[in-house]
Amino acid sequence: MALPERTLKTGFFGVAEGYGAMSLTDFRNPDIVPGAEDTLRHVLKSGVTVINTAGFYGQGENEKVIGRVIKDFPRDRIKITSKWGPIFGAEGHSSDMRPSHARASCEASLKRLGTDYLDMMIFRGPAKDPHGTPIEDCIKGMADLVKEGKVKYIGLSECSPKDVRRAAAVHPIAALEMEWSLFSRDAEAELVPTARELGIGFLAYSPLGRGFLTGSITKLEDIPEQQRSFNPRMAEENFHKNMKLVESVKELAAKKGCTPGQLALAWVLARGDDVIPIPGTKRVNCFDENLAALKVSLTPAECAEIESAVPHHEVLGGRYPGEAKNLTFHYD
Repeated sequence: MALPERTLKTGFFGVAEGYGAMSLTDFRNPDIVPGAEDTLRHVLKSGVTVINTAGFYGQGENEKVIGRVIKDFPRDRIKITSKWGPIFGAEGHSSDMRPSHARASCEASLKRLGTDYLDMMIFRGPAKDPHGTPIEDCIKGMADLVKEGKVKYIGLSECSPKDVRRAAAVHPIAALEMEWSLFSRDAEAELVPTARELGIGFLAYSPLGRGFLTGSITKLEDIPEQQRSFNPRMAEENFHKNMKLVESVKELAAKKGCTPGQLALAWVLARGDDVIPIPGTKRVNCFDENLAALKVSLTPAECAEIESAVPHHEVLGGRYPGEAKNLTFHYD
């Protein structure tokens, strides 16, 4: 059976649920998860088309894994979206928005992927860098790559509503890649309306609340210590209160006849036809469970019941260390 597709207003389209490939490698280190290529091959054989990656995932190894697999599939069926911008070093990380970096990042990604174009090139903010590059110049650099055929669509990630407007005034923006889940909803206040006003769609990453909403985490010890120290929501002082919200998701999922993760994904899918969630996992069985969320349909009344049971303002801890709020997009 063919999987349902969604077409964004700018023309970018793909199966309604994509795949976040970050889980195939370590985030910063060039370590590949065992069986990564087999997992991705399964993803593509399932019919999923949107594969999200970044040139900086695993120091480029993530894109190399994808490149080795996609050569066995029709290229025009696969929609590769890849991010650029951050630079990770021994002293931390910064961002480089210069057009020269956009070009170098694009060409390096194309080489690693073994393809001659990116379906969407996404600048990952915050939209400021030590070189003082205006976001307008950043987008112009990406627009040049579109003119040359190396990029089909332009996207943004982790940028403020103000910077989204500035970027869209230079070149059409196809989508915002942003965290959106029952646990991360602050973007709905300003960023989502701004994007929709401008005809911009969404790639929703971490739609499962970074694993919380799958229901598979039941105690603090289920989470690797490194992840607990990095993710404020999983810190001991927040974990148990957040788990009470997860219990509500489990109860509603049981009533609906699906898993907690499928209910959480169905809720994200119900945010609008301009939303393509991109959950990631390194396990084939978890991927299959996620994909089955496409069969879970929620009524407006059911969505309201879920939102009432999981008030996002009650989620404790920011998305990243140092964040005071649940979700912060304002970097101006």
